[in-house]
Amino acid sequence: MSTKHEQLLNYIESLPVGDKISVRQIAKELSVSEGTAYRAIKEAENRRIVSTIERVGTIRIEVKRKENFERLTFAEVVNIVDGLVLGGKSGLHKSLSKFVIGAMQVDDMMRYVDPGNLLIVGNRFKVHEHALRAGAAVLVTGGFDVPEASKRLADELELPLISTSYDTFTVATMINRAIDDQLIKKDVLLIEDIYIPKQQTAYLHHTDKVSHYRELNTETNHGGYPVVDAKDNVVGVVTARDVMDAESDELIEKVMTKNPIVISLTTSVAAASHRMVWESIDLLPVVNDANKLQGIISREDVLKALQASSRQPQNRETIDDIVKSQMTIATDDKTAVEFQVTPQMTNHFGTLSYGAFTTVITEAGSQALRSRKRVESVVENMAVYHTKPVPLDAHLKVITKVLDFSRRMAKVDVEVYNDKVLTGKALITYQIFDH
Repeated sequence: MSTKHEQLLNYIESLPVGDKISVRQIAKELSVSEGTAYRAIKEAENRRIVSTIERVGTIRIEVKRKENFERLTFAEVVNIVDGLVLGGKSGLHKSLSKFVIGAMQVDDMMRYVDPGNLLIVGNRFKVHEHALRAGAAVLVTGGFDVPEASKRLADELELPLISTSYDTFTVATMINRAIDDQLIKKDVLLIEDIYIPKQQTAYLHHTDKVSHYRELNTETNHGGYPVVDAKDNVVGVVTARDVMDAESDELIEKVMTKNPIVISLTTSVAAASHRMVWESIDLLPVVNDANKLQGIISREDVLKALQASSRQPQNRETIDDIVKSQMTIATDDKTAVEFQVTPQMTNHFGTLSYGAFTTVITEAGSQALRSRKRVESVVENMAVYHTKPVPLDAHLKVITKVLDFSRRMAKVDVEVYNDKVLTGKALITYQIFDH
């Protein structure tokens, strides 16, 4: 039986897109406390099935598929630009296909405005009306109000008419940044993209016997399985090591590992891989918010996914991508790496940021392990000594030395030089991936 929290989430998800909801309404309709209703609405907001807008309320929006992540809803635009909705509130759940900046004559401008667009323009009232009648929403910059007739038209056509105090250039920059952020999220590989669903997963109940494990092991050739109780909650994990000396009629709950590490569908594959290496885990149960089994993920699945994603072209570059793209093998020393500091990698003082610096040294260490030991790795811990500031356009040389190497772990010494002057040093411990 599902929990009250799950029932509330299912109810919210069943509402028509565009419906407005409130804590009081949910509490009254489902006979729960306002605190319970509030927690469910916040969870729905985290899942991107509702959007809350100041002075408007909470609106049910369409769940985004990954291929549509770059498409913002008008509700999201309102929050991005700190906007005020002047009209067309019932259309806030709709997605914009593109935005157009209104800096031309009306006739020229309207040739570029299509249904589903967002026109960004100042206090040009005739343009507002033309855009709305063409099926586009309107974002008025400069904090201007609009005539009541325009507000009524926006309400009638269910197309948002939004006002913001920012100027046109700033608004366009903010929306572009939001779309870039969405595209980066689209590129992040999540557990939900690669996990094996429960319907295709072999698992055991806590009341099963060890003999059942052995039958399942013979049938599937898997070494470990999640264990659930009568309510489908994950209560343990059982592996070959757990049952090695157990009698066949012994209960699984007596030999299983209790309170296992679990993972959610929205966890990144990179985070999962780090956890699995850190804890030496080969299998992770995937659960929902109520700890009910959704499926499993294996270390092999994670490694294959990471290797495949690293070969895919990226739509947008993160800071890590920019840093790594600047790293090249040194011409005078094939065991060293050279690196050029660009403006994106600097802090407000115009020197290399600490984040970019740590990316340089950890990636240099990883490259050393890949080239010299033919292994993949993740950082376990590091001690960093940032001895001198590194200015913009500096050309750095990073020298690595593998101090210790074992089947599970490696220690790498890293030194960073700017024009032969030591500017930073680090000792990094890496966990090694099994292949």
